[in-house]
Amino acid sequence: MKMDSASSRILNVNVGILGHIDSGKTSLARALSTHFSTASLDKHPQSTERGITLDLGFSSFLVPIPDSLLHLPYDQLQFTLVDCPGHASLIKTVLGAAQIIDMMLLVIDVNKGIQTQTAECLVIGEITSNNLLVVLNKTDMIPESTRAEKVDEMRRRILSTMKTTKFKDVHIISIAARPGGSDDVSSCGPPPVGMSAVMSSLTSRVTEGMLRKKGGNFLFAVDHCFPIKGQGTVLTGTVLSGECSIGDVVELPAVGLMKKVKSMQMFKRSVQSCAKGDRLGMCFAQLDHKSMERGLVASPGTVPSFDAAIVIAENIRFYRGPVHSKTKFHVTLGHCTVMATAEFFRQSDSTLPGDMRSADFPGHPNETCDDAITSCSGEVSFSYFSEDKEYRYCEELQSHAKTNNFDDTRSGVTIRCADPAYNGSSDAPGSPYFALLRFDRRVTSPRGTLFIASRFDSDINQKTCRLAFYGRLARPINLEHDYKELRFIKAFKVKEREGAIDRVIDAHYAIGRGMFKRETDMSSFQGMKVLTCRGEEGLIDGAFGKSGKFKLYFKDGIRAIENDAGHVRLLLRFKRHAFDKENKRMFQ
Repeated sequence: MKMDSASSRILNVNVGILGHIDSGKTSLARALSTHFSTASLDKHPQSTERGITLDLGFSSFLVPIPDSLLHLPYDQLQFTLVDCPGHASLIKTVLGAAQIIDMMLLVIDVNKGIQTQTAECLVIGEITSNNLLVVLNKTDMIPESTRAEKVDEMRRRILSTMKTTKFKDVHIISIAARPGGSDDVSSCGPPPVGMSAVMSSLTSRVTEGMLRKKGGNFLFAVDHCFPIKGQGTVLTGTVLSGECSIGDVVELPAVGLMKKVKSMQMFKRSVQSCAKGDRLGMCFAQLDHKSMERGLVASPGTVPSFDAAIVIAENIRFYRGPVHSKTKFHVTLGHCTVMATAEFFRQSDSTLPGDMRSADFPGHPNETCDDAITSCSGEVSFSYFSEDKEYRYCEELQSHAKTNNFDDTRSGVTIRCADPAYNGSSDAPGSPYFALLRFDRRVTSPRGTLFIASRFDSDINQKTCRLAFYGRLARPINLEHDYKELRFIKAFKVKEREGAIDRVIDAHYAIGRGMFKRETDMSSFQGMKVLTCRGEEGLIDGAFGKSGKFKLYFKDGIRAIENDAGHVRLLLRFKRHAFDKENKRMFQ
């Protein structure tokens, strides 16, 4: 959200309209809007034919600046409405829009309540926005004699559902965006009901604290592209950061071109410059409109292309299944969704995973799981990752949050969730999770970009959330140029071997067994620490014979064993590089 640089001094706020398919999102956008962009209100031919939104639609309306913002240098307040598709198969398009919205309008069919895609939209809202307004649409479909009672009942159900989210005090407005529900959008019917209440509620939610700061490299998210004869090619989108003026040279990193900005327009109003939050079209000469439909425009040299990345990651509490390492996910960065394989790691609570004094034997009653997570919701700090720190490889992305049910029994939607929203308490034990993402093809994105990883290969007819985890891009990596690039990640897999004392030779030496095979090269384990179940710490002193037995030296001594020595168990814990495949060395 930022001021138009032209003399009109307009404060722009981007509002995402999300909800389940056929809840009336486009009808609401049409009823509110007074200005329409080239990509607005189902202009896609198949959208008109099929009667559903297939792509993002952009439109806007202006209101007077509220009294609470009169001290700021603005004359008018503009709400840009981002109409998002509701069909499950188009959720990737919704994720692409999530990065540009300041507020979220969640549209719910009052006759159906919360449905599967409603829940997924709520997940997106919790990740990307702190401002939510719920709209109960199609109230005109309820008989007037029971309308008030049924609307109040639905309002209570939604408020009950929202208790497990960060939107527990959400404001709910009942409307009828297209009374009568005519299929002919051009037909003259009764006027929409409740639009003034929606406008008023949106206006009251705009605060000075929402204003974006100036500065930073210019970054423009393109969502539509079309040619104008005699002028050039127009790229429409939203400014994500920085500022740009007519005549500036910018980069289109996805196609490898540098171009000078020829002209700019914001909803048919010519402007000289733009800033963070603005929705506009930028015209470029001699640019093939077929070269890019969506992508980024940026300050030269600021947006890298890469085929792998380190990200800070947190699981999404609505996702039911496990999130295992080496699993493929659909990863959305901006308007781009690419398949990627994820492997997770985090800084261990112990600086030395091989530290035997902090070890628990498998199956020991005191065994604990140290894989709790520190929340990265909200403004994520992606500077946690350091090449100087050691990390522990994790087979699964876990959360210590307890679970509740995100439930709407009337519509049959039940989704497990954590309590409260993302369990983001600052005193959570452990350290944040990171992930190495290996993309199936190269992607282009700046450091710090929000990503969401999903499983879109699951059945869209099942009432489950498909969004698995999310976070921020910490460091791009180019494996295409150097497969050894991953060596800087000091992530280790912790391995364990168990054995037993075969016999005690004297006060300092013993023979162990059951830990190695007869063909094992014992030189790799020479000098490694082992721990007895009685707490004695020793060192492996080499092989003993050729049967797999080994010698042990205990500097501080080992107690004699009166009965069967096999009852004294041994534990060896060591680590290996998780990502440096050439380094097979084991160490503690």
